Amino acid sequence: MPIAQVIILAVVQGFTEFLPISSTAHLYLSSWLLGWKPETLDFDIALHMGTLLAMLLYFFPDWIQIVAQAFRVGIGHDQQLKGNQGLLWLLALGSIPVGVAGLAFNKQAEGPWRNPYVMGTMLVAVGVFLWLAERVSQGTRELGSLNGPDAILIGLSQAVAIIPGTSRSGITISSGLLRDFSRESAARFSFLLATPAIAAAAAKALYDMHKQSGLGAILNPTFLVGVAVSAATGCAVIAWFLQYLRRGSLRPFVYYRIIFGIIVLALALVRRPPG
Repeated sequence: MPIAQVIILAVVQGFTEFLPISSTAHLYLSSWLLGWKPETLDFDIALHMGTLLAMLLYFFPDWIQIVAQAFRVGIGHDQQLKGNQGLLWLLALGSIPVGVAGLAFNKQAEGPWRNPYVMGTMLVAVGVFLWLAERVSQGTRELGSLNGPDAILIGLSQAVAIIPGTSRSGITISSGLLRDFSRESAARFSFLLATPAIAAAAAKALYDMHKQSGLGAILNPTFLVGVAVSAATGCAVIAWFLQYLRRGSLRPFVYYRIIFGIIVLALALVRRPPG
């Protein structure tokens, strides 16, 4: 894969993974519209690893505090996290649905569902859902009040994100808003909840690569550039997005999703998708 293509797709991944606009749809459609071949397995691993690295770097202090508190060790000074000593176990509970959905529907998600008709429809549908969630949310709750029903509902919504075009952050933030969390708290829990799921996806991809050709195949400039660019872009986007949500509305992302989804569906009708 040419290095310019690697950089473009890694930047697309870094931007769209953490904004509620669907990274899968943007990566697929970028390659489709530009006439590029589908991403190879090693590049898919690079994007997963870059995304995971971005979350681990940005939320490293949070994870240290969350794990320490779960075992009654007083580390960390974040007041929201201090208010929820069992957050680690709630994250584990919320991660179960996406694990089950991944095992049950992975072939469909990587095969017949990965087409512009499904993606365009989900871009519009989840955009409307995000608009409704923000409209009805009271936005009064913080992470300290998160409980079992919250974790289960948001976890179930993350399972829906295996459908291309959904956006993991888009649907989990929407579900958090429906539980009356503030925009920033909903996004923060969304990113924390995504970490185990993305780590599992990266591990599976590494295992598949090991079966095919051995892990030595990923130690090349393409892989390293993909990881570095997607991780750096992802860290910057997380920082900006959480800062933005303290005062900004999610409506610009709603409008973007709906308009983009309509364009995708229109293009699919006039331009044959890759077979």
